[in-house]
Amino acid sequence: MAKACLSLGGNTGDRAAYLRQAMDQIKLRTGPLVSCSSVYETEPWGYEDPSPYYNQVIIVDTRLEPQALLKTIREIETELGRRRNISGYEPRTIDIDILLYEDLILKESGLEIPHPRMHLRNFILVPLTEIDAEMIHPSLKKTAGELLSACPDTLSVRKIENKTETKKPG
Repeated sequence: MAKACLSLGGNTGDRAAYLRQAMDQIKLRTGPLVSCSSVYETEPWGYEDPSPYYNQVIIVDTRLEPQALLKTIREIETELGRRRNISGYEPRTIDIDILLYEDLILKESGLEIPHPRMHLRNFILVPLTEIDAEMIHPSLKKTAGELLSACPDTLSVRKIENKTETKKPG
């Protein structure tokens, strides 16, 4: 089993329901939930949109290798109504990204771990720090808390829902 850290977010439809459905499918198809952040309402990053996102970070124990994990989460996104557009950032029902996979550093076509922009985004670092402020970014060699302190992102991140499900490892 490997620990994979995933971010979940969306800004169309019933945002809370899409997060719950995505988490249910992730647990069912990738492995058990280890930890789960609160839900945060955040401003869109990278483009202008009046609809704020709901974001959350989770950690799962998975038997899936990184490419299989990516394929599985892409299938979940599609099943939950995600339509990908090659033009860049856009509104979406659900977006699931692999942030970290153990201490793996990987750069392949279509998959980069750690996520190449996670250290630049408060909507990832705030929930990640909530569940594990001491988690080390494998290539930057800094903790999630240190990355958050140095993050240049000024977009708002507001907790709207406390953790609903958390399982401590061990």
